[in-house]
Amino acid sequence: MKRRPTRSSSTTRSSRKPLKKKEMKARSKTHALPLDPDAPAKQAQLRLYEEALKHFQEQKFHRAKQSLEKVLEGPSKELADRAQVHVRICEQRISRVPAVPAKSAEDHYTQGVALMNLGRWDEAREHLDRARKASPKADHIVYAMAALDCLTGEADSAMQNLKIAIQLRPENRYHARNDEDFSFLQEDPRFTELLYPERESSAS
Repeated sequence: MKRRPTRSSSTTRSSRKPLKKKEMKARSKTHALPLDPDAPAKQAQLRLYEEALKHFQEQKFHRAKQSLEKVLEGPSKELADRAQVHVRICEQRISRVPAVPAKSAEDHYTQGVALMNLGRWDEAREHLDRARKASPKADHIVYAMAALDCLTGEADSAMQNLKIAIQLRPENRYHARNDEDFSFLQEDPRFTELLYPERESSAS
């Protein structure tokens, strides 16, 4: 004759189930990875690094170097090491002088833009001035001068040159809307009025 299980044994069995759940919860808590206190700073560092690479690919080495130097201050050593390599390349590129002697308006324009991308504002202005004297109706030269004015913080001159560039070629209005070189003027109401005339007409 088989023995029936006693009450005490059934109670023991039934009481084990909740204990196991509690143990599992406790274990999951102990095995959970601790939050990284540097996570927000690392994210910001990564964004700066991506921004720097974008400038680097556009051959805007002066801007890239500025962003990369900020990356060096972040908590991620891996990103800082990568940034350091790019900083050295930027310094090499910035120190280079364009080899081809400028003769025509287009030569001066090309060298002026190249020097702008390197952050060598004074030399860039000299070449763009020469290009404009040689070809005063060339809209792309006037547009480049407007961008240079903006990069050097000369808002009035930038607005004047940009207005002329748009008069010479209306398509420049749409280029300027997405051109980072004009970010200095984003809050200037004159800039908004010049680039978005349809807003003014709809408001009136």
